[in-house]
Amino acid sequence: MERTLKKYFPVFVLPTLIAFTIAFFVPFILGIVLSFTRFTTVTDAKWVGLENYIKVFSNNDFLQALWFTVGFALVSILTINVFAFLLALLLTRGIKGTNLFRTVFFMPNLIGGIVLGYIWSLMINGVLAKWGVTITYKAEYGFWGLVILMNWQLIGYMMIIYIAGIQSVPDTLIEAAKIDGATPSRILRSITIPMVMPSITICMFLTVSNSFKLFDQNLALTAGAPSNKTTMLALDIFNTFYGRVGWEGVGQAKAVIFFVLVALISLPQLMMTRNKEVEH
Repeated sequence: MERTLKKYFPVFVLPTLIAFTIAFFVPFILGIVLSFTRFTTVTDAKWVGLENYIKVFSNNDFLQALWFTVGFALVSILTINVFAFLLALLLTRGIKGTNLFRTVFFMPNLIGGIVLGYIWSLMINGVLAKWGVTITYKAEYGFWGLVILMNWQLIGYMMIIYIAGIQSVPDTLIEAAKIDGATPSRILRSITIPMVMPSITICMFLTVSNSFKLFDQNLALTAGAPSNKTTMLALDIFNTFYGRVGWEGVGQAKAVIFFVLVALISLPQLMMTRNKEVEH
């Protein structure tokens, strides 16, 4: 069997490898090259060296979007994971109607980002109308509106992952701890959380990447208003690439920086959380 698998391994891997090369690797390398050029199409690119990157870091809109995105990501990562974990704990207690609650909490994840943005825009503006303002009146309104939207969309999804992790904790381990006199809070700190670390690793990675890559919800909810103060990195890259003639190279340079930034944040996070995982 092993000899047969080794013999036909290239045959089965080749289609996937070709698709990966065409759809990801080649565009990725081409995108890096284009970030050092001035272009409108791939065929008329002219090399300009670091000029695009200099423009990126001298662009106040990019720096504003960067700090706004970092602040949003920090708040969203914390709130999503805390609330999702608490919900998972609640829904693994055997309460009546657990399956219904799981379904209801998971459903927002099935709705598209643009639709979610417009729905929450209508709801938030309806509440703020009592004071004669809208979500784009202040940057703070847009910030917390995006946080609420992100939490509402992702908490149910992360909750499902946490539930799977909690249910994998051996009952005998918890029973032994109870016999030894461990309190519920002690069991949570010393048994449940360490045993659920693989789920925490996955949820942390997903919330980090989704928070930094948020685009369609940002576009639909605030579109960067007021005065681009609620523009996140993905939307700023889009506006630069498609909204300013001759700045396509700058937009591509922003995209490369964006990729490096997300990678520098996500990979250490994965390593730190994986190091805390324990074997069953």
